[in-house]
Amino acid sequence: MSSARAERLVNLVLCLMSTRQYLPADRIRATVPGYAEAATDEAFFRMFERDKSELRELGVPLETGFTSAFDTVEGYRIARADYELPAVELAPDEATAVALAGNLWNSPDLAGAAHGALVKLRAAGVEVAETPAATVRPGPHAGEPALAPLLAATRAGRAVTFDHRRGGPADPSSARTVEPWGVVSYRGRWYLVGHDRDRDDVRCFRLSRITGAVRATGPEGAVRIPDGVDLRGVVRDSAGPRPVSGTARVWVAQGRAAGLRRTGRERAPHSHDGHPGTLVEIDVRDPSIVARWLAGHGPDVAVLDPPELADAVRALWAGAAELATDRTAP
Repeated sequence: MSSARAERLVNLVLCLMSTRQYLPADRIRATVPGYAEAATDEAFFRMFERDKSELRELGVPLETGFTSAFDTVEGYRIARADYELPAVELAPDEATAVALAGNLWNSPDLAGAAHGALVKLRAAGVEVAETPAATVRPGPHAGEPALAPLLAATRAGRAVTFDHRRGGPADPSSARTVEPWGVVSYRGRWYLVGHDRDRDDVRCFRLSRITGAVRATGPEGAVRIPDGVDLRGVVRDSAGPRPVSGTARVWVAQGRAAGLRRTGRERAPHSHDGHPGTLVEIDVRDPSIVARWLAGHGPDVAVLDPPELADAVRALWAGAAELATDRTAP
């Protein structure tokens, strides 16, 4: 089946499901996108008859009848109760998979096309049922431009090249050539997992950090996914939180650093150089990140242990003081 015919059949089903009344053939011709291509009435009726036969072969319950006793022309509709699925019971993991698939494939383009079709139906005088089934909403994760070409390359078994930046928007991009193994959703973000030919290692790349176009390269079927590879495990090890490497004991001034108190564990009241406060324990995963975080609180915190973390915080304070002195110097 050609893509144009398939699209026309979808438009026809959407039209006939979105109305409670029977639509005559001339109303369908003027309303459903795709039938305008028929140059003559005879061409339209041949096209329409083929589409009706196709829908019935697919199991779509196409009804014929009259909306009122005064109608003289037979019309068509699809009874929603006969065509819709009954209530579906899903286990929690099944519901998660369905939600993820909906977020992936309910693209804004498809949502716009469906909304436009419903608007045309209303403009043509067709009574459209206002139900959740008649509304298509775009998924929140379908906006990554690199998603579609990466999925296509993974299915085709072709390598891809793209520019990727490691950190924030100001970081420079570098060209990468990757053998894609799959695309994984992890903590609200999309990641590509594959073999990085430039690094000769397994890597994962956040799709939001891919800049420019994704270009497929090489023959189809050249990329083979290793048996037993755990794509989510690769992403979790790379993008997930680091394991706890130690615990820091920090004095926090009374009534200050509420966010630090929530993240850590308040142990007991504690005074530091005569100032009242609280002893807070913090799990340390990356000492450099924790040091920057604590340094941002200034005199409201003091690192009691470990000594290397206290030295890192003092070094950051000294660097900030030196920078401020340089800026105020004449």
